[in-house]
Amino acid sequence: MAGRRRGGAVVRAAVDTGTAELVADPDRPDAYTLLLDAAPQSHVDLADPTRLEFEYVRWLGDLLDLVAEPGAPIGVLHLGGGGLTLPRYVAATRPRSAQRVVERDGALVELVRRELPLARECRPRIRIGDAREAVETMRAGSFDVVIADVFAGTAIPVGLTTVEFLTAVARVLRPGGCYLQNVADGAGCAFTRGQVATQRAVFAETLLVSDASVLRGRRFGNLVLAAADGPLPVAELTRRGAGAAFPARVMAGEQLDRFVGRTRPVTDATATDSPAPPAAPFARR
Repeated sequence: MAGRRRGGAVVRAAVDTGTAELVADPDRPDAYTLLLDAAPQSHVDLADPTRLEFEYVRWLGDLLDLVAEPGAPIGVLHLGGGGLTLPRYVAATRPRSAQRVVERDGALVELVRRELPLARECRPRIRIGDAREAVETMRAGSFDVVIADVFAGTAIPVGLTTVEFLTAVARVLRPGGCYLQNVADGAGCAFTRGQVATQRAVFAETLLVSDASVLRGRRFGNLVLAAADGPLPVAELTRRGAGAAFPARVMAGEQLDRFVGRTRPVTDATATDSPAPPAAPFARR
């Protein structure tokens, strides 16, 4: 990657969805943050792909660790590519996993491939296009995990928030498969409550993991949701969250019942935009 500089902007380029910027991590010479229109999108450590800097990505990584026996290969569909942080993580922790990525911004994919090259053992198949259209055209029973981390600007596309979309996701999952979703929310977490209710309309089991301050409405931030038709790793995820440098709270069962309350599932007919963040939204840690 020519022209690397510690602590400063390395590359700035126009991509299909805005302006992308790669900024060097001042503490690690082979690590970079990808920003899109000044909003942090991904953090990539080329020297250590198992190092997950963003809080919510660490929660997704924990769930990926727990969905199958340690080190066992799995099939993963990533909706949203960014810096390809999680495909790198899966390749490092679960060698020989079959991975596919759907990313709508082809220019961003080329920038990441060129400037943050993938390791030899990490070769996901990448499709440029719309996430929902891709899921609806894939074969049934193709994946063990589907991860949705898709934002158009700062909003989740409404077509990825509905019962109809999750029905399509459930179709492409193998028996025992798991759906993981990153959302961003603020005071009251009304949008997240709707997403949990929507997952519960399609899947038998759900959980939520986030920072307590986000759940209490003290700051705008990320929440990770998981859904499956079989048991979810609630106990182990809770242990990991409690022992983390920045403790995370896991909600499931009756506690999640109270969180959702009488919120109704979201459908294609009722979907609305996800909440807009404040000027300085994410206290990424």
